[in-house]
Amino acid sequence: MNLRVGDLVEVRSEAEILATLDERGELESLPFMPEMARFCGRRMTVHKVAHKLCDTISRSGMRRMERAVHLTGARCDGEAHGGCQTACSLYWKEAWLRRVDPDEPQATPEPEPEPALLPLLLAGARKDADHYSCQATELLRAAPTCLPFRDLGQYVTDVRSGNAGVASVVRTFLVGLFNRFQELSKKVLPRRLWLRRGLRWGFVEGRAGRVTPTEKLDLKPGELVRIRSKEEILATLNADLLNRGLGFEEEMARYCGRTARVRARVERCLDERTGRMLSMKSPCIVLDDLVCEGVYNASCPREFVPFWREIWLERVPPDDGARR
Repeated sequence: MNLRVGDLVEVRSEAEILATLDERGELESLPFMPEMARFCGRRMTVHKVAHKLCDTISRSGMRRMERAVHLTGARCDGEAHGGCQTACSLYWKEAWLRRVDPDEPQATPEPEPEPALLPLLLAGARKDADHYSCQATELLRAAPTCLPFRDLGQYVTDVRSGNAGVASVVRTFLVGLFNRFQELSKKVLPRRLWLRRGLRWGFVEGRAGRVTPTEKLDLKPGELVRIRSKEEILATLNADLLNRGLGFEEEMARYCGRTARVRARVERCLDERTGRMLSMKSPCIVLDDLVCEGVYNASCPREFVPFWREIWLERVPPDDGARR
């Protein structure tokens, strides 16, 4: 279909999608999940072309995805996966969509998934009583090929698809070059010759030691918060860039100092590696309109929703928020 960002598409009917799925409810090893059925018949725009993704399971780098896109506003609500609150951006195979003209009359969406489709999807959502299966847990099967940094075709696709502009892609490529220089330097050069202590671009380095601090703000959805400065957050991280088991990454540091509203408190999410449901001992915070933009990671289009510890945030007094 050669879809581009901004193209208008219609999600096919349940019957049409069912015809594309195997006995596991998958197409090319990518599951069509129960949470996606509510979009059938809807018209939506392409938000990103999902021709690649970052591997958050085995940390192998970028992976190549074929014939898939992300649609604007289509995120998983976790309803069929134990209430997972990760809110992943859903993957849509082109076979599940059809390009439409804005002037073309829209068919009336079917109100409920057809019986033949939903049982198949629900069965595929669980591996067993303790393990779930979803697009995130199966991404290594759906995107089995590694995409080397030196593959220049991916950057051309970023621009041609509308995923990113030329300047953004050039910046991302230069960041990638720098990070590979840092990795090589740490392997072959003595420590005294490392540039910026061998850190990746973004220069995030934990300073808290083995035991990391915590703070309870009891933030509620709708409250206004300010993300603390980078220096303040680094003081809460250990050498692995973790605070009480939750990671802080270079992409998140780009938001330091920004003001945002609390969207939700996260208490449970799926472990992508195992499919187990994780219950947070200390709830995390999700902020409105803040996603990983892949600026430091090859323009990855996944747009993860970052989780924030309360110690990384400070409540903005109502009077300050009213003046903004």
